[in-house]
Formats: sequence, C-alpha cells, structure tokens
Amino acid sequence: MINFDKLKEEYNAISEQLSSQELIKDREKYTKLAKRFSYLEKIIKLFQKKENLAKEVEHLKDILSDPKESEEMKALAQEELANFEKKIEDITQDIDDKIFLKSQPQRDIIIEIRSAAGGDEAALFSATLLKMYTRYAEINNWKLEILSSSPTEIGGFKEVIFSVKGKGASSYLKFEIGVHRVQRVPVTESGGRIHTSTVTVAVLVEPKEVEIKLNPDDIRIDTFRSSGAGGQHVNVTDSAVRMTHLPTGIVVSCQDERSQIKNRAKALRVMKAKILQKQRQDEANKITESRRTQVGSGERSEKIRTYNFPERRVTDHRINLTLYRLEEILEGNLSLVLKELIKKERENVYKSQGLT
Repeated sequence: MINFDKLKEEYNAISEQLSSQELIKDREKYTKLAKRFSYLEKIIKLFQKKENLAKEVEHLKDILSDPKESEEMKALAQEELANFEKKIEDITQDIDDKIFLKSQPQRDIIIEIRSAAGGDEAALFSATLLKMYTRYAEINNWKLEILSSSPTEIGGFKEVIFSVKGKGASSYLKFEIGVHRVQRVPVTESGGRIHTSTVTVAVLVEPKEVEIKLNPDDIRIDTFRSSGAGGQHVNVTDSAVRMTHLPTGIVVSCQDERSQIKNRAKALRVMKAKILQKQRQDEANKITESRRTQVGSGERSEKIRTYNFPERRVTDHRINLTLYRLEEILEGNLSLVLKELIKKERENVYKSQGLT
C-alpha cells in the first residue's frame, strides 16, 4: 500500500525549496526538483480524486443501509456505487502505473525465442509463444517487428527474434526471461502420449546510438541464400546475411527480408543489443554469454513457467501461481500471469522509495 502522507511530505518540502532564491541560482538542481514536483503533483491530484470518490462511496453505502430509504433510491444508489467503485479501481491502477513505470527504464527491447529440448514440438511451441507475445503487444498498443527467424517444415521456429517498442514493454516483458516448458500431445504423436518440451526466451535491451559504436573493421559479413520451410518465401539470390563481431565472436543471421540491405540493418540491431548485454554482464563480473545467462541450458528442469495442455493449466514457478486459463493466456491475456509478478516487484519498488 502506497503511503500517501510520505508523498505529500516530499511534495511540500520540494515546494518550499523551489521558492528559495538560492536554488533558483542552481539551474540544474532547480530543473530536477521542478520535474519531481510536477510528477508528484499529478499523483497527489489522483489521490485526492480517489479520496473524494471514496467519500461518495461511503455516502451511497449509507443510503443502501438506511431502512427509511425507498427501494427506488436504493436501486439508483446501487448502480452509482458500482460506477464509483470502478472509477476508484481505475485511479488506483493509474497511480500504481505512474509510480512503478517512473522507476523503470523505458527502453525498446529485442526478444529471442529458441526451441530447446523437444525437437519439432519445441519449435512448434516457439511459434505458439510468438503468437502470444504478438497478441499481447497488440493489446498494449506496442509495435512488434520480426527481425530474424528460422522456420521449420511443419510451421514452427528453431529460432525467432523480434523487437518490441512501446511504453512499459520492457517493464513487463522482462519477466519472460527463462525456460518455458510445454506439456502436451504433439501433432506428430500417434500414440497420444504427453511429451515435455522446452523453449528458451531471452530479452535484450535495444541500444541507443550513443551506447554502442562499432568499428566496421571488427565486423565480418557473409551472404548466402535464404533457407527455410520452402515455397515462395525462399530467395534464389544471396540476400541472407550472417554477421560476425570478431572481438566477441557474437554471430547474428538474418534472412527474412528479400533485400540484403534490410537484412543487414536488422542483423546489426540484434548484434548491438547482444554486445550491449555482454558489456553489462562483463562489468558485473557475470557470465559473458548474454543469452545463456538469461535462459540457461534449456534443460527441462530449468523452468520459469509450465504450459500444460491436457489440464489447461499455466503455472509460474517463481511465485507458485497456477491458473486454469491456458487458452486465454496463449491468446494474449498474459497479464493474468504478469500482474502477480508485477505486484511483487512494485512492493519492492515502493519499499526502496520509502513509500510503504
């Protein structure tokens, strides 16, 4: 629960500082405090609005419990009560979002899905996850762009890489890092036995131009003909690109576009994201392979979430959450799972900011 009094104390303290003649002389500090003041003012106004609505709710409850009131009046009060309670719920969510997202770095991201244990079945589930993330991005008005993919003959992906741009995308989708386990009867299985397969998901921050400067001499570019599931989408020219960063050994391939120039541009975006991730991990003295740090080896025992089709069950093992709403989640209602992870993180954020 957010401590409103602490926010008001900070707001009043900054208000006094902004009127100080000494502070006005320090333009940098003044600008910083003015931005914080404006931010707090918006939140406080929302709190005040919430408090006014809460008073209305109490008044309506009094009407409902008053034996002297007519049934007609009580019916109107009940209708208004539902309306006000919905408004309070929306404002509470708005306050949470403003505080939580303020504390999170808002960055575009690149997501990499790879099939791990399970062969064709894992590749098919990679396609299922791509569909889930695509729908979730649409629901949130985020822009999703496929950067690279390696399709299989039966409609799956050995690997698929895509970018996601939009407010809050990195704050929410970072929870997807890890091994996703699927339990179901494969379409290729005639005996009806349930198989367990795994898919790995990595989430990389897409670098800004100033963060990564690459020396052209450090990059080797090879071209080749696109390969894939066959049919009209396979090119007959050397438009596919394999890009190798010689100092780190990072290799990125892209063959989705018919244009070699476009494939180069997309491969470069993925490469920069992987190099930035590696640099950050090196600085923290962690494992230098960015994808491996996030997703592990892909073994069935290393999992963050299980999707069990026979039971229509999704279990997130990090918070022991189990939901029997598999179809909804795979159709993009990922918030059913993420909201509990976000709730836990928000509690930690509020504690760190002294707001609880």
